[in-house]
Amino acid sequence: MAKLIYFAITSLDGYVADQDGNFDWAEPDEEVHTFVNELQRPLGTYLYGRRMYEVLVAWETMRTDDQPAFIQDFAQIWRTADKVVYSDSLTAPSSARTRIERQFDPDAVREMKAQAERDLSIGGPTLASHAMKAGLVDELHLFLTPIVVGGGNPSLPDDVRQPLELLDQRRFGNGVVFLRYRTAG
Repeated sequence: MAKLIYFAITSLDGYVADQDGNFDWAEPDEEVHTFVNELQRPLGTYLYGRRMYEVLVAWETMRTDDQPAFIQDFAQIWRTADKVVYSDSLTAPSSARTRIERQFDPDAVREMKAQAERDLSIGGPTLASHAMKAGLVDELHLFLTPIVVGGGNPSLPDDVRQPLELLDQRRFGNGVVFLRYRTAG
């Protein structure tokens, strides 16, 4: 069975965007981005909420031939992965290999995990919250950014209690810390 992995770049105080919706402070540098690429490369499917998809869909058409190799690499990884977007407002996908689902169905995600040959990722804290509440998330990959933003969109749900087992950690030159946890219990 494939794993479902929640990826998030978060402030030290636990937000993916600040109170104004900004997340420019979360842009990874080359070292972090290259590491993210290696984590994302083996994934087969990305599960997104609408807002996360609307941020990331730029990778579909972004001109990268004049960009550094790590940017070109991520664009290729993103473009070749399957994507499932959960939205009741999007009428059609804006990228290849993408389908729209009207609502998050835990049983359908369990079936995806059972049938998948490669691991899946889930992006966006609202969607990840639904998956965590349903007991579907197998791992959390958190990139703690050295900034306190004082509020905003939380990276983790506040109404889920989940024991975690630390599997890996890494500190980057820019002060970002990667934490990889397996859900336990």
